[in-house]
Amino acid sequence: MKPAEVLSLSPVMPVIALERVADAVPLARALVEGGIRLLEVTLRTPVALDCVRAIAAEVPEAVVGVGTIISARDLDAAQAAGARFGVSPGASAALLSAAARSGLPFVPGVMTPSDVINALDAGFDVMKLFPAAQAGGLDMLRAMSGPFPQVRFCPTGGVTLESAPALLKLKNVVCVGGSWLTPAQTIANGDWAAIQALARAAAALR
Repeated sequence: MKPAEVLSLSPVMPVIALERVADAVPLARALVEGGIRLLEVTLRTPVALDCVRAIAAEVPEAVVGVGTIISARDLDAAQAAGARFGVSPGASAALLSAAARSGLPFVPGVMTPSDVINALDAGFDVMKLFPAAQAGGLDMLRAMSGPFPQVRFCPTGGVTLESAPALLKLKNVVCVGGSWLTPAQTIANGDWAAIQALARAAAALR
């Protein structure tokens, strides 16, 4: 699938940081059962790739990807773990080149018009605006639509259940990313019913 097709699978892409591999599968099942198939597991913890492997093997309905990719090495590791897409918080020329060669659907992170131009030059037209709230959020995305009508964004960073609907109404927003679907304490408590309820509310946004 192309990046736009991947991100179109859910209105909200949960940004997931897992501390225990044992939580990966029940979390993924709860999100899928709540209507959210698109999952971004971030490389913010030592067990992230093991979690991706577990989800890819045991929750086939989920489309699991890897976030916080900042190097070609991260990209290779994500693919080896079974990731179906990759996301970065920003992008160097080397990372964009490696991502273009990899064949993995990839969403580079951008924050400025220059970032957008660099990503376009490398062949990418679907990007993550990060950190979205700090970058200007709704107003920034509206401004970007003028010079870059061909680009679609996944704003992530500071996005909430309350702010997501207005973002999703923009023509240049394909989905939003948010950590509110997977609160750390809720995961630690194993409260999968609560996660499912959060996913259901997010899935209803579109």
